[in-house]
Amino acid sequence: MKHTSTRELFGYWDMQRGTRAAPERDDIDPAAIRHVLADTFVLADDFTGDSRFRLAGTKVCALFARELKDVRFLDLWDAQSVASMQDLLAIVSDENLGVVAGVTAVSSAGNEIEMELLLLPLARRGHARVRAVGVLVPLTQPYWVGAGPLRDLRLGTLRHMGERMPALPSLTAAQPGGRQRRGFVVYDGGRSRVQDNDAA
Repeated sequence: MKHTSTRELFGYWDMQRGTRAAPERDDIDPAAIRHVLADTFVLADDFTGDSRFRLAGTKVCALFARELKDVRFLDLWDAQSVASMQDLLAIVSDENLGVVAGVTAVSSAGNEIEMELLLLPLARRGHARVRAVGVLVPLTQPYWVGAGPLRDLRLGTLRHMGERMPALPSLTAAQPGGRQRRGFVVYDGGRSRVQDNDAA
């Protein structure tokens, strides 16, 4: 994660989920992430299964020169990236895995800018349709950012993050015939048995 907003949101999300795969929507307190709210957005599924912006920070909206509430998330992406983004949204929602990705956007004047995208799952409860919280932020701030809307987001490299590993079995659990001592399992045998046999 390259951007401070990305790192801060992920750290807070990770803390709020505790031992769960993902926190619930109610676990995310906007006041606790107030320094990154402008770069943050929330996605919710509509009744057709599309992911739409439920909320979007002021800086995210400014990148596209419009209010993003209720806009389809996939409408921001170029034709080559739409299928990949659909797959990523399904992974985030269904498998409770986060994603951080590089993104290239094009301005209305044809300038390109490198961005970072973070998508983190939110646990479902009941009929709630909120699915993910994320960050979309430029990695640099050229003078022309905000002068016109960005378009045709193109997905670059990505990696999954936040997976909870299954608990490992205890290496110190005593098996039949063994006894626990200072964190180790001790089994009788070996040298002590040889000495017993010599004495016999």
